[in-house]
Amino acid sequence: MIIVTMLPLTLLKTAQNHPMLVELKSGETYNGHLVTCDNWMNIMLREVICTSREGDKFWRMPECYVRGSTIKYLRIPDEVIDMVKEEVASKARSGGRGDGRGGGGRPGGQRGRGGGGGRGGFGGRGRPGSMGRGMGGRKDKMK
Repeated sequence: MIIVTMLPLTLLKTAQNHPMLVELKSGETYNGHLVTCDNWMNIMLREVICTSREGDKFWRMPECYVRGSTIKYLRIPDEVIDMVKEEVASKARSGGRGDGRGGGGRPGGQRGRGGGGGRGGFGGRGRPGSMGRGMGGRKDKMK
């Protein structure tokens, strides 16, 4: 058995243009096709049918905006979940996120302009204790 970890926003972004059911904390439900979502899980649905908390009233809307903080849960088709599982598995096989912070590109591990190593080897920002705040400085005028 393979366990695949997926983030909710990854799942939502993959679910765009697919039907879904959204239940709010108030008990209302919205059935429609996901148009967009953002990092706060605010979503836009189109071709929406809203059902009241009691389930006795229905409204049809061309589109609807749902604030992410009001969502209790989302029901997404299994095919979308399978698509995300495949995407996550293929990223894991290909090595993940990359080297991070511009790690690739220059031969021999050299950095871009300046070539210094930052604070560590006195390459970029001066020696510690030479001036200003930091470790040391001008001890003769401290009082």
